[in-house]
Amino acid sequence: MGFQANDREIISGLGEISIRGIDDQYERPESSSIYEDWGPMAPEAKSMQIRRWLIELTDLTGNVIPVGDLSAHAVWYGPTLSSRSMNIGISIVNDLRGKGIGSIAQRLLAEELHREGIVRVEAGTDVDNVAEQRSLLKAGFVLEGVLRRAQGRADGLHDLQVWSHIG
Repeated sequence: MGFQANDREIISGLGEISIRGIDDQYERPESSSIYEDWGPMAPEAKSMQIRRWLIELTDLTGNVIPVGDLSAHAVWYGPTLSSRSMNIGISIVNDLRGKGIGSIAQRLLAEELHREGIVRVEAGTDVDNVAEQRSLLKAGFVLEGVLRRAQGRADGLHDLQVWSHIG
């Protein structure tokens, strides 16, 4: 995944945020969220191809620290390549949330996917996850609507907001 020179951004007082592709074997940074308590995985979902990126912070002293990860999987709205979009997800280590890392990382990933030819990048988030909604808005995503009872997690079905970034 060839990233261009503008594929990083500085957060004042924190350092530089960048993303890089990783495989499934790469150990991702530890994080937890009430929105990630999935429960048992559907057998069909185990074969889903998921791409992953590591979010890295190069701090003010030059240390490179893994601070989260991103994922993307294809969503098809028809049988043609132009009907394929990528649905992204993000996880940030708990003690660095709320500092702007997520919005930068999601924007960087959307831009990279657009360069690869993906026109529509989308993200879904729980209707109660206001922090992620702010992050998506800041990353240039647009709210499209609500999918009612669309996501099953360990505690039941949840409504999701759908956001898109069009390249």
